[in-house]
Amino acid sequence: MARNKLLSMLLLYPISKLYGIGMVVRNKMFDYGVLKQQEFDIPIVVVGNLAMGGTGKTPHVEYIVESLLGKYNIGVLSRGYRRATKGFVLASPQSRPEDIGDESYQIYRKFGPDITVAVCEKRSEGIRQMREINPDLNMIILDDAFQHRYVKPSVSVILTEYNRPIFNDKILPYGRLRESARALNRADIVVVTKCPIDMKPMHYRLFEENLKLFPFQKLYFSRYNYGHLVPIFPEETADIPALDCQKADTAILVITGVANPKPFVRFLRRHKAKVKLKRFTDHHNFTASDMDDITRLFDELPSDNKFIVTTEKDAVRILNNPYFPHRLKRSIFYVPIKVEFIDRGETEFTAGIEKTIRDSRLFKS
Repeated sequence: MARNKLLSMLLLYPISKLYGIGMVVRNKMFDYGVLKQQEFDIPIVVVGNLAMGGTGKTPHVEYIVESLLGKYNIGVLSRGYRRATKGFVLASPQSRPEDIGDESYQIYRKFGPDITVAVCEKRSEGIRQMREINPDLNMIILDDAFQHRYVKPSVSVILTEYNRPIFNDKILPYGRLRESARALNRADIVVVTKCPIDMKPMHYRLFEENLKLFPFQKLYFSRYNYGHLVPIFPEETADIPALDCQKADTAILVITGVANPKPFVRFLRRHKAKVKLKRFTDHHNFTASDMDDITRLFDELPSDNKFIVTTEKDAVRILNNPYFPHRLKRSIFYVPIKVEFIDRGETEFTAGIEKTIRDSRLFKS
């Protein structure tokens, strides 16, 4: 183990240093105006992170949408990671996950048509087209765009996970950071996500001391609030099991295709049922072979009382998957999640976003 770690350091650490230098140069080019940022006359809220995946961007975007929907005409724009399309695509009732990406599809299913959802690799072009289609838009949220600096944000919200904080991480490929932790200086708001229920005052202080934020930057803490099981195929499902009522002889097959399934699995294992995990890569597109494996694992579960549970993000890909076996449709459920802010953040987080917008040079009256 020690030898492998040493080899990894010798091979990857120099590459990380070169990558980090490249990111510093790129950021300086934006800071000095060599690379241009486009400004817009409506608020642009960027939600992103420094680490690769798994910090909870989509649930936090949904939280912002839900909190501000009555005050703004909101658009949500992302690049549509791992979609099969190119260029600008507007979400519609006919959209599928492969058209706009699973996360954009999930957001559209929850809030469309109350908001405008689109995907585009070039965010400035995406914003322009969204405003042409819907001139009433007066706020656009950019999902996962902190490193996309060609658009000047009104508010930058950065997420860092409680169990994998950026101050304990390294730059790619030696670590998981897309750029140095010093890039946190560009953030207006920092959120520590997926916090445990039993956080102590010392845990708050640990993050406050190690993040070393400026006085103008706001720090919040959030956690997931897991809901009750929801059937993916309600027309096939007669009974919805309650996790709290399951006994030790219940078996659950857990399917995940997310960057970090640990908090989700930890939540399920708090209940009495036996949990069997089948893990896929983030944004995984389920194949016919995958469905054969899932069927086999389900049939092998050592119980007559058994069902399948997956994440909300995976559910949208399974719902539209032609290979999912019909006989399992009555037995598969997802767990919806909502973001919950703690330590006074519930009222202050979106108020902090609005204050930053008001304080912005572009939106001062």
